[in-house]
Amino acid sequence: MAKVKLNIQEGEPSSFDLYDEDGKVGEMIFDIQGKDLTVYHTEIEPEKEGKGYAKMLLDAMVAYTRKNELMVIPMCPYVHVQFKRHEELYQDIWNKSNEN
Repeated sequence: MAKVKLNIQEGEPSSFDLYDEDGKVGEMIFDIQGKDLTVYHTEIEPEKEGKGYAKMLLDAMVAYTRKNELMVIPMCPYVHVQFKRHEELYQDIWNKSNEN
C-alpha cells in the first residue's frame, strides 16, 4: 500500500513524497510563502505510472492546504490541469492571481 509523507525543508522547496513497497516512487515539490503554497513539480517513477499515485499526491497536498488555510498556486502542469478540469473541487484553495 502506497503512503504519502510530508517532507518540510527550511530554506528550500519541500515535498510530499510517495512510498510503496519498492521505496520512494514519486514526489510533489512545493514551497510556502506566506499563505501561498506553490506547487512546482509532480513526478512518478515511469514504471509506477497509471496506479493513481499522482492523484494520491494531489489529494495529500489539497488536504494539507485546507488544514493549514493556504491557497495553491499551481505552477506544476499536472496540478494546473487538475485544477482547471475539476475547478469546483479546488476553487476554495486556488489562488488565481498568477493566471494569465
